[in-house]
Amino acid sequence: MNNYVVEINNLSKTYRGFNAVNNINLNIREGRIYGFLGPNGAGKSTTIRMILGLIKNSSGSIKIFGKNLKENRAEILKNVGALVESPSYYGHLNAYENLKIWSYIKGVDKNAIDEVLKLVNLYEHRKKKVSKFSLGMKQRLGIAQALIGNPELIILDEPTNGLDPMGIKEIRNLIVNLAKKHNKTIIISSHILSEMELMIDDVGIINKGTLLYEGSLSNLKSKYKPDARLEDIFIDLIGGRQ
Repeated sequence: MNNYVVEINNLSKTYRGFNAVNNINLNIREGRIYGFLGPNGAGKSTTIRMILGLIKNSSGSIKIFGKNLKENRAEILKNVGALVESPSYYGHLNAYENLKIWSYIKGVDKNAIDEVLKLVNLYEHRKKKVSKFSLGMKQRLGIAQALIGNPELIILDEPTNGLDPMGIKEIRNLIVNLAKKHNKTIIISSHILSEMELMIDDVGIINKGTLLYEGSLSNLKSKYKPDARLEDIFIDLIGGRQ
């Protein structure tokens, strides 16, 4: 029996004859941090939206927790947390109140809110209006929303967008902590490859809708020089498909 949380087979998405995602296969293992990489327009966000059931795939299949997404969407998504693009929040409410609303929407116990706030280092700011938050704090609040209900799978689409180096480091440490200490499976997309290299276990690289590589980061790097950086490897792979 495998320990794949997400299994994607021959997945495609076509818009008016344009293949945004072209027959890709992904296998995402339990308790791992999976970096999903590609340039703008490569098909990352389209794939993530299909995994979350936000858009329908044109062909192929998606299995999460061993169940077909198409047939078990509501059941599966109860155990999935996601931050896609910018977090949604009510600026005039404080952090605790925002998460209380989110708990109600997801139908889960609000008693876990304090624990989630501590996990993302916002507990001391729980009574502060979110409109007064820094961008990094807002991103952490978005991750806190994704953690409500204690999901096994967390999907983060560009969670470090617009952050300064300190904010990026905070998000990186949080993601690593969630995977290593709390056994969460995390899919993360980002264009900051130097940061991705510090946190991911496995990687999928996509360009123009086509998957160029999938596997462990260590195996990918072994195909290059010992000191090869992920950024250089990425450019080499993408450059061969321009």
